[in-house]
Amino acid sequence: MCRSSSKSSTVNPLDLRKFKNFKLHRSSDRELSGTIKNIFGFHPGNIFLYKLAFRHRSAAQEIFNGIKISNERLEYLGDAVLSLVVADHLFKIFPFKDEGFLTEMRSKIVSRVQLNVLSRKLGIDRLVQANQSGPSPFRSIAGDAFEAFVGAMYMDKGYDFTKKIIINRIIKLHIDIDELETLDINPKSTLLEWSQKMKKTLDFKVIGEINTGMKKQYIVEVFIDDVSYGQGQDFSIKGAEQLAAEEACKTIFPAEETKKEE
Repeated sequence: MCRSSSKSSTVNPLDLRKFKNFKLHRSSDRELSGTIKNIFGFHPGNIFLYKLAFRHRSAAQEIFNGIKISNERLEYLGDAVLSLVVADHLFKIFPFKDEGFLTEMRSKIVSRVQLNVLSRKLGIDRLVQANQSGPSPFRSIAGDAFEAFVGAMYMDKGYDFTKKIIINRIIKLHIDIDELETLDINPKSTLLEWSQKMKKTLDFKVIGEINTGMKKQYIVEVFIDDVSYGQGQDFSIKGAEQLAAEEACKTIFPAEETKKEE
């Protein structure tokens, strides 16, 4: 029985060493490896995965016949891995809590707002390569890069290693589970409650859509009394609304935002 092989024509976007156009610099690789060691306590095995994790689609590079790569695929993978690790961790530390509580707690930990804050706290946002010179808002760059980093770590080190890093170096050190239980981190709800209290009109409008090549993203703008207070971009309208509300809350409640990020 004959089987045709497609190895010669298959492009593996994770094997970046094959492509001359993907810029590699040994000194910068060592610097990135050292930074990851300082933050997370380990040296990467395949540094190319982590370079890719911090490359936003706005700065995507062509590697082969018009194919451009960014951190979007790793973000997709990291989102799934992070969700599983957090779900497993919560299941074990809350043996008597019901499914609704566990789901809500997981949502709080992996929410785009929380991941944006966590990414800035860890310094991941400073590692991202992006081009924000255009008009499109990229409000979730930091959180997206965090998920992509988790995806890179999973591909590089495996699930068990990734799980230990997420729990021991991230959740236990940077997330207060007890405080999170009582914390309302839903910026849209906060904004809605404030607008009702102040008797102001609040409106979220979808102002654009972007086809990234994998999945459509939505751009939502939030208006208070017909004045724009922020924009958000995400793969769902609900997620984009939350990011837009987060931007509005930074303007309306600057003291609270500063306190939250400390």
